[in-house]
Amino acid sequence: MPRFPATVALVLVSISLIGWLLVIGRALLLPFVIALLVWYLINALSAAVRSIPFGPWHLPRAVALPAALAVIFGISAIVVDIVTANLTELARDAPVYQARLDALLKTYSTRFGLADPLALRDLMPDNAFDQAIAAGANAITTIAGSASLVFIYVLFLLLEQSTFDRKMARLFVSPDRAEMVFKVRDRITEALRHYLGIKTAVSALTGLLTSGLLVMLGLPYAALFGFIAFLLNYIPTIGSLISVIFPSLLALVYFDTLTPFFIISLGLGTIQFSIGNLLEPRLMGNSLNMSGLVIMLSLAFWGAIWGVTGMVLCVPLTVMVLIICAQFPGSRPIAVLLSADGDVGEPIALNGSPKES
Repeated sequence: MPRFPATVALVLVSISLIGWLLVIGRALLLPFVIALLVWYLINALSAAVRSIPFGPWHLPRAVALPAALAVIFGISAIVVDIVTANLTELARDAPVYQARLDALLKTYSTRFGLADPLALRDLMPDNAFDQAIAAGANAITTIAGSASLVFIYVLFLLLEQSTFDRKMARLFVSPDRAEMVFKVRDRITEALRHYLGIKTAVSALTGLLTSGLLVMLGLPYAALFGFIAFLLNYIPTIGSLISVIFPSLLALVYFDTLTPFFIISLGLGTIQFSIGNLLEPRLMGNSLNMSGLVIMLSLAFWGAIWGVTGMVLCVPLTVMVLIICAQFPGSRPIAVLLSADGDVGEPIALNGSPKES
């Protein structure tokens, strides 16, 4: 018992120090974290391509890997170009939409007999639209500016990945410890592959349906809003809400009647609800076993440290922490608290017996 306060203090100091390092090293760490994610996606796509049979043959790894690299970076370049063009156009038209929204507020204030008519500045700070658009443009510029660094990181990861297992095995004197690390890594890889595969598929479906609905109704910037819906779908809970709000607000000021506004709001809300609450849980199952409260806390924590990128990565990062903590008796209570039902499974077995600490 006397050691308990010292242990708690040590844990709190360690967490604070790690958080401080993550904030200070954000400019260096974010490109590398993005590169790790891209590297993982390239390997997953390469494995999927190699599994496709061409008669009795399969594509060799030497062909599938460069093809996957070209596809992912090609799609990324196209998406960045489209989104940048849409943001530029939106920034140019923003004053017109602000004026129309201001006029709309005054019209309804008069209709409802308000003594002091509402104005846009009463609902949001001055230049809020310009600041939001500038923030979006800055994010795109930052991504594009760090693309070359990310590309270099990815190339080195691809060139050296054949030596990773050999290096990791030589880090440990005991073969059992090396085997333990490999099994933990495999369990993390399996969980992340399941999560990212399903999440990417449903996010792409969400983005396509969002763009399709907006194109049908004639709302501009459909490609931009589709990309926003795709990206924000990775952010738990609040991402879906934000992706509905933006196009709905634009529909409110772009069209002369309220009918398109209601159609877009209800249509996008139906898409988000159907995919997020019906399709995705059925596909995902209970594989993550994470508490909803923990997901929200993780969202706030990583969002405060790494912004939108941290929000996108909060679930994979928390899954990694849960799996690693579940393997050691000292940290197993942390895994239990992070889980949804307290069942984090048995520690990974070595040679047919549970791992000993």
